[in-house]
Amino acid sequence: MNEILGTISAAEALAVGLGIAYLLLAVRENIACWYAAFLSTAISVYVFWDVSLVMESLLNVYYMVMAVYGWLQWRGKTATHEGLAVSTWAPRNHSLAIIGVLLATAISGAVLSANTSASWPFVDSFTTWGSVLTTFMVARKILENWIYWIVIDTTSIFLYLDRGLYLYAGLFVAYLVIAVFGYISWRRSMVPA
Repeated sequence: MNEILGTISAAEALAVGLGIAYLLLAVRENIACWYAAFLSTAISVYVFWDVSLVMESLLNVYYMVMAVYGWLQWRGKTATHEGLAVSTWAPRNHSLAIIGVLLATAISGAVLSANTSASWPFVDSFTTWGSVLTTFMVARKILENWIYWIVIDTTSIFLYLDRGLYLYAGLFVAYLVIAVFGYISWRRSMVPA
């Protein structure tokens, strides 16, 4: 246990704490989630770079941009929602999204394998491209984002354990649980068409 605790940095601990705050606030559709997201991801850029997870580090740069985008999307207020109402995607959108993620994963995984010493390049690429898509879905309040997160978070747990990022692995276990509650909460908040 001391060996594990000895590998946890203050930066990782702070990023994880802010990450939990982000997701709990997002479940409640609270616009403050985007402030926590921005700070958490800014710290995570450094943490992931330091353990040779190149795509995860770049993903966190994207998350910083998406935190600003999400805040802009959610900032308008209505009687029952902050900004956008929760909605769903048609099956065609999901098919195109999944094909896009798998194609991007294959390309970036191959590039990383051939040109870098990145750890787990295809897994790292999958979690990155899946997260790029799913973060956009959160910013647009697409209900099914929570289902996508379950797949991505499960894969990320393995990746983080392998790299010795135990707090991030624990965070993603918590994200799995919160994703279930997020789906239920957002589904209840949907305004009947």
